Amino acid sequence: MISIIIPVFNEQDNLQPIVKEVVNELAGFQFEIILVNDGSTDFSKIKIEQLIKSNNALKSIEFTRNFGHQTALSAGIDFAKGDAIITMDADFQDPPSLIPKMLKAWENGSKVVFTRRNSRKDNFFKKATASVYYKLLYQFSEIKIKGHVGDFRLIDKSIVKYLQDTKERSGYLRGLISWMGHPFEIIEFDRPKRNFGKSKFSLLKMSRLAMDGILNFSLFPLRLGFILGLIVVPLGLFFLGYILFDTFVNDEYYPLYKWISVATIIMQGFFFILIWILAEYVNKIYDRGRDKPQYVIKNKSNIE
Repeated sequence: MISIIIPVFNEQDNLQPIVKEVVNELAGFQFEIILVNDGSTDFSKIKIEQLIKSNNALKSIEFTRNFGHQTALSAGIDFAKGDAIITMDADFQDPPSLIPKMLKAWENGSKVVFTRRNSRKDNFFKKATASVYYKLLYQFSEIKIKGHVGDFRLIDKSIVKYLQDTKERSGYLRGLISWMGHPFEIIEFDRPKRNFGKSKFSLLKMSRLAMDGILNFSLFPLRLGFILGLIVVPLGLFFLGYILFDTFVNDEYYPLYKWISVATIIMQGFFFILIWILAEYVNKIYDRGRDKPQYVIKNKSNIE
């Protein structure tokens, strides 16, 4: 039994072709396709209803509002019945043609099958920021998360219980699954262009996802204050030595308040950065401590 989970947010034009291609790639397998409607405001809901009527293997979950891409993936995983679970997007940038390769790797014993983008047909800004982000995450993360590995992956059903037992899963699934340490295989591919519509990942959403990855799986932000201290203190001592040398050797006069004013402004900037980082951690502790549900379901179809 294979479960395919596809989060849907305003993907009305992509739904029918992506489902058709996924069904073709799963020929010979028993399968289910769970479409998670993450608060779409276009005709995605109607398209999903039409697809479900035409195929009993299709199921749907509808949220009361938009809870986010990672939460939609988590909801699909919660209700999946498959022995293997594949998560993928509906925009054709996660090629369904890779599904047989992923299943073959799983059948050969890999509990997790990641896919990695060798190249991507996105705009320059998105490619550049993604490259920088993945390098930073790999460099500073305690768990080495492979670069350019997204949410197009396969996981074995034995992993689902571990995901359901943690409260972190909606924030950054790709990091959490890597953290578990299960045997994995990576399949590389060239990422195609989006089929229809525009990307729903705004700069703000990408920034939030990046922060989830860095804060959840790296101690670097906590160590940033120490690193800045190692830079600022020697710099301050250098200025002090320069002023003392120029004063006593060259008889130059430097008003000390100028140096103090500059140093104070610089340090205030550093303090603001450190307070912001601390606030991010406090917010995560507070958010998890409230133990609120990750999502609220409005309707389900073909799901018990």
